[in-house]
Amino acid sequence: MHLITFSHLRWNFVYQRPQHLMSRFAKIFTTYYVEECFYSEQQDGYSTIATPEAVTIVQLHLNGLPGNKEEEDERCMKILHDFFHDQEIHNYIFWYYTPMAMAFTHNFHPALVVYDCMDELAAFKFASPSLKKMEEQLLAKADIVFTGGQSLFEAKRHLHSNIYPFPSSIDKDHFGAARNSAAQPTDQFNIPHPRLGFFGVIDERFDIDLIKNAADLRPDWQFVLIGPVVKIDPASLPQKANIHYLGSKTYTELPAYISGWDIALIPFALNESTQFISPTKTPEYLAAGKPVIATAIRDVVAPYAENGLVRIVANAVELVHEASEELAYKDKNLWLSSVDAFLAPVSWDATWNSMVQLMQYAQDEKQILLIKKNAEDVRLFGSGSRTGRVRVSRKVGEQS
Repeated sequence: MHLITFSHLRWNFVYQRPQHLMSRFAKIFTTYYVEECFYSEQQDGYSTIATPEAVTIVQLHLNGLPGNKEEEDERCMKILHDFFHDQEIHNYIFWYYTPMAMAFTHNFHPALVVYDCMDELAAFKFASPSLKKMEEQLLAKADIVFTGGQSLFEAKRHLHSNIYPFPSSIDKDHFGAARNSAAQPTDQFNIPHPRLGFFGVIDERFDIDLIKNAADLRPDWQFVLIGPVVKIDPASLPQKANIHYLGSKTYTELPAYISGWDIALIPFALNESTQFISPTKTPEYLAAGKPVIATAIRDVVAPYAENGLVRIVANAVELVHEASEELAYKDKNLWLSSVDAFLAPVSWDATWNSMVQLMQYAQDEKQILLIKKNAEDVRLFGSGSRTGRVRVSRKVGEQS
């Protein structure tokens, strides 16, 4: 069995949900990760890259510059067929992170179709106008749907009969290393304390004004921001002596940076693009043993804030107030015990195992329905009904 994943995210962009799950699927399936096509001077075709996790990245490249979308989808479809032929792929599962891939995969016949709806992509900046239509087609074709959080599940549950919420999970051992790490990365070593840190993509979801205003209120506090800047003008970011942009870091490097923070931040704006997000960094920060201050993202409020694990703020004044209280709160053992108890059953392994089980149920149900349909066809064919019935005569070529 082959698992073919279609994603809007480059594998090497930020290590998150797709990488965690596909790395585990690679242990039981031959797993391919198909990225969005890109344009080059090469002839239409594909290239592959093997990852250390045993996932094969498939890059579709089109010759020339962007042009007619329908024509490009047809070209991508041909490239994908060539890839399937070359790799002798016949028995396969399709796993979608982007509905846009439906445009060049609709004529394939996978054994199972999974839609892992990680985000409400239609609400993101520069989303394709046809994304909603493509999602409708994908939901019609999908055998099972997962969502990246509870709020997204509530928004989508009426659209499919076999849908399940899977909020962001955690590699506790990886981030737990931050609790005992002593050595500090070179570019963070000389930044004074207290340090309030953030890692993740800095884009239209990031509340720039919240960080700027908090930095103005407390010039003696240091704000450490880690991650790529995308879809927004870097010039729009506040430039202050106590705001430090350290750029992108690898997944492996993150615990060392977090270990040097006093407080971890989730400073997302409350807008259309954040309405249904479930930030993976919430449990990652907590596993690292860092107090968390966040804006009122629904999937952070419930369950994290409701369980007393995260502080919620609405503006810079509240952020400074809550951070001041947190910095003065020296004995965190009781809070850490609550964090560890809450995170105890949470892991990417557990998430993956549950998904595999549900996929097996969906596959079994699909087979049962197919058997029933075939049995019904046989019954109708042999029932004596003349509708659509062909009786072969003993005389060759004679039919009635």
